[in-house]
Amino acid sequence: MRLLRSFLADENGATAIEYSLIAAGIALAIVVAVNNTGGALLNSKFNLVNSAIK
Repeated sequence: MRLLRSFLADENGATAIEYSLIAAGIALAIVVAVNNTGGALLNSKFNLVNSAIK
């Protein structure tokens, strides 16, 4: 019974889950920001090279 109580009172796993959710949110924000800005920069570079070749 004491083992069950100590297991239920342990919050180490909950803290790890909270930190992983925060890290996942930050990673998602970085991916979205890079995807939006990177795509626009890449398209403008291809257009610049394409016009220079012509």
